[in-house]
Amino acid sequence: MPKKVQPTGDENEEESVPCKRVKEELPETLSVLNFDSPSSFFESLISPIKVETFFKEFWEQKPLLIQRDDPVLAKYYQSLFSLSDLKRLCKKGVYYGRDVNVCRSISGKKKVLNKDGRAHFLQLRKDFDQKRATIQFHQPQRYKDELWRIQEKLECYFGSLVGSNVYMTPAGSQGLPPHYDDVEVFILQLEGTKHWRLYSPTVPLAHEYSVESEDRIGTPTHDFLLKPGDLLYFPRGTIHQAETPSGLAYSIHLTISTYQNNSWGDCLLDSISGFVFDIAKEDVALRSGMPRRMLLNVETPADVTRKLSGFLRTLADQLEGREELLSSEMKKDFVKHRLPPFFEGNGTETMDPGKQLPRLDNIIRLQFKDHIVLTVGPDKNPFDKAQQKVVYIYHSLKNVRQMHMIGEEEESEIFGLRFPLSHVDALKQIWCGSPIRVKDLKLDTDEEKENLALSLWSESLIQVL
Repeated sequence: MPKKVQPTGDENEEESVPCKRVKEELPETLSVLNFDSPSSFFESLISPIKVETFFKEFWEQKPLLIQRDDPVLAKYYQSLFSLSDLKRLCKKGVYYGRDVNVCRSISGKKKVLNKDGRAHFLQLRKDFDQKRATIQFHQPQRYKDELWRIQEKLECYFGSLVGSNVYMTPAGSQGLPPHYDDVEVFILQLEGTKHWRLYSPTVPLAHEYSVESEDRIGTPTHDFLLKPGDLLYFPRGTIHQAETPSGLAYSIHLTISTYQNNSWGDCLLDSISGFVFDIAKEDVALRSGMPRRMLLNVETPADVTRKLSGFLRTLADQLEGREELLSSEMKKDFVKHRLPPFFEGNGTETMDPGKQLPRLDNIIRLQFKDHIVLTVGPDKNPFDKAQQKVVYIYHSLKNVRQMHMIGEEEESEIFGLRFPLSHVDALKQIWCGSPIRVKDLKLDTDEEKENLALSLWSESLIQVL
């Protein structure tokens, strides 16, 4: 069985940068989680399990069940999403497919009961009550501020996109058949009780979603009930199914997921092509031609395999000890699609860099570091035929929260700045996070130093102290 534990109140505090923007009224029970920093938040989320224990014994390895008899925490969980929230959001406008799915598992198969167009609460409630269908609400952090706050902290902590879904299931019903996911999963039980069964993975750390048949999964390795305030974690690839027991009103749980396409294999696929391109500029062997008619071969000849193996060893040797930043589309994709920083305020404030412009004698400091990535890549200026390398800084401060994780690629854009490669050392000085005087930046001229600071200030990436 997964490990059962009782809650404690130990959290470490770290400095955080205050910021302001519109928010909804937060629940009175907010103090049950520690939002001082990403690390303190995760500590409080999985408390009383220690973070070191979690990553050593459970992460990507086996499920963890934390059962709590804590009325305050249960009340807080209940505030995260409810049927009344669904009713309120339906009045604003939600749509089948994009925002909600209506489904039920029948004889091991998923039956989708969606209508077309806009979803109305009365119809959803009718399907919920009469057809015993599960209502799945996609990415509620787009509308619920407290979930925005939670998932923004988790995206900073993991350095990976964090999505969520709410599952509302009536008594004696099951929404989805046995399946496994390609994400690390954290389940928060919000209302009612849910009966969970977990099974050994057929594909450990799976890289894709798949439904599994009952005759293939065997007997459960874990069988338990989740109650309000409880938390469940299981790794990607873990086969699972859940139902609301008969005799209850309904169950609501929140699924928080992360680490999709975030493996070492994904990292290699992302970085190796740019790395090979760079090394080929220096190594004439990599620029030499392949054997004639090699592409016409049905099988790869042994001498070609040995040649490719030799090149891979050469690349490994070149990569060892390399300090230059590698180009990374994964970094860009993460920042482009992640949540913006969570802001508190009275509804009138917007992102503002401040009134004081950075000058040579001013001291500056990086802010929102967890929302910024720095990478090196070819200049995308169409007039630069030489494709010289430049430094890109991408940030998520202007990302649209309502677009988070809903897959409408054409609606999103990447925000950031571009600098000559000669600016990389100065940017690294700023990126260390310590205050620094503008005139001490590692650039040749005072004009370059001021222009760099001003560019970062204009995007609200630095503070003038």
